[in-house]
Amino acid sequence: MRDLLVLTKPRIVAAGALAALAGYLAPLDHVRLLPLLEALAAIGGITAAAGILNQVLERDIDARMPRTADRPLPAGRVGVRFATLLGCVLAAASLALSAWRINGLTTALMVFAFVSYLFVYTPLKRHTTLNTFVGAVPGALPPVLGWTAATGDLGRGAYALFAIMFLWQLPHFLAIAWLYRRDYELGGLKMLPERDPDGALVSRQICVHAVSLCLVALLPFRFQMAGPVYLVGSLVLGLGFAIPAFRFWRERSDALARQVMRASLIYLPGILCLLALKA
Repeated sequence: MRDLLVLTKPRIVAAGALAALAGYLAPLDHVRLLPLLEALAAIGGITAAAGILNQVLERDIDARMPRTADRPLPAGRVGVRFATLLGCVLAAASLALSAWRINGLTTALMVFAFVSYLFVYTPLKRHTTLNTFVGAVPGALPPVLGWTAATGDLGRGAYALFAIMFLWQLPHFLAIAWLYRRDYELGGLKMLPERDPDGALVSRQICVHAVSLCLVALLPFRFQMAGPVYLVGSLVLGLGFAIPAFRFWRERSDALARQVMRASLIYLPGILCLLALKA
């Protein structure tokens, strides 16, 4: 059972569910529990399905990287056919639930996120360092899915949520790419640190995206989706993210890259909770 849970990438599912929750609550004054639970189930299900099938497609890469070699598929504790069937059934059930109980726009966006993650982003990781930017597109959709599940349409608030999630992913995953650059090389994945061994470009991009995130995160306040508590909180969280980013730019080391990653893991749930509260 633990291996089945690991296959779903539960941390990513939890982060996606929190983002979808914030997106669902943002445009509403009153929330009905059952539609909210149905939306979270569908979005969480499609995220889990994508995580399972991603591991099916990348099992050969995972087997070559020490960090992932003990995952259920490369270690042989779960069969490929079973994992493929599980992922496909979960994806079909999630899309069926969305089409039946939510709306067509949300279902279409779920299909786009699922297909682009598995069949565009996943193979690009073997060929180009631009995969991080491409993968950030489906990765930024959970709050948009929450928004469309609640409203049935796309508003400027949905685009603001997308921009926040998109920009957050870039410094987060660049820091991870730097920390595990040797693993990625062993796996044959094309990550930016491979082309930038001294980290000058990686650190500059982390800084640029962290600062851009701080500015874009002000949009929910500008669009009256959140109040002064959000404004102050977003500035504090942004500063807490930007400071380690600039430290890494000035002195590139694994320890400082790890600080950037940890700051990103504080920033995301913090900003999403502030959005959900709308205070």
